[in-house]
Amino acid sequence: MALARGRRSDSGFNYWPGFVDALSTLVLAIVFLLSVFLVVQFFLSQEVTGKDKALERLNAQIAQLTDLLSLEKLSKLNIEDQLGQMRAGLASAEAERDRVKGLYDGLAATGNDAAGRASELGKALDSEKQLTSRALAQVEVLNQQISALRRQLAALEQALDASEKKDKEAQSRIADLGSRLNVALAQRVQELSRYRSEFFGRLRTILGNRPDIRVVGDRFVFQSEVFFDTGQAQLLPEGRAELDQLATALTDLDKQIPSEIPWVLRVDGHTDVRPIASPEFKSNWELSAARAISVVQYLISKGVSPQRLVAAGFGEFQPLDPAKTDEAYARNRRIELKLTER
Repeated sequence: MALARGRRSDSGFNYWPGFVDALSTLVLAIVFLLSVFLVVQFFLSQEVTGKDKALERLNAQIAQLTDLLSLEKLSKLNIEDQLGQMRAGLASAEAERDRVKGLYDGLAATGNDAAGRASELGKALDSEKQLTSRALAQVEVLNQQISALRRQLAALEQALDASEKKDKEAQSRIADLGSRLNVALAQRVQELSRYRSEFFGRLRTILGNRPDIRVVGDRFVFQSEVFFDTGQAQLLPEGRAELDQLATALTDLDKQIPSEIPWVLRVDGHTDVRPIASPEFKSNWELSAARAISVVQYLISKGVSPQRLVAAGFGEFQPLDPAKTDEAYARNRRIELKLTER
């Protein structure tokens, strides 16, 4: 009987190993689903973080674009490139969302045990959709800002074209005024040259053919001995007599020349190269300037307008004859009169 009972036990079916295998498989499946959910959640969080950072960078770039728009027209190309990158990123995010949604649908089909996790995953997908909607709204705002910037650029280009047109017109007017001014100046120079010729002609008639007075170019040249003693700047009586005639000619000339012609008679003092030995004058330059001033002051005392006279001292630095002879020294000691423009 005991043998028979043992046989019945050997022939009975054992369910316990199968139950353990089924339970292990279920646990492994749940663990696998949880792992997949965690991985998907990690990628979703990374994607959301990347979106936020991309939006922050985009806002910073928009601010920089607004500040630099008035100076750099090329910045609009950078905005369009960045907008293209954002659109590409949004397209990639939508593709990733669709892929995650597919995974979610697959997980939902595997069993009801992962329903709670799937619900959380659905919430994450909804949050991703909201982020995508906000990103699209920001892209729309950016498009509107770009349109406004383009309109501003067009207005600036129109203003620039108008300014360039006005500048060309102004340049044309300036060129016309310049040519007219040159013509007027040439006419003034011709008038002054005519009066200068008349003045010199009258001086030649008044002074006669004297060896110590000669014409060099556009100047009357008087030897210093006509007006001054050696090393002195006080006018001699015979020099004053010559200047009396010159003052009369200048007074008549001032009445003839139109007032709008700015003419002056320049009186230049010159010395020879030999250093002066005088306690009154430290250099030939001071002597030449003092002689020119003496002539000018005397002409003023005879009624010549001070506005028509200029005194200049050249010392020994403008010689007519560079030789080291008495004749050269005598030629270089001189008073020159020149009728010129102020």
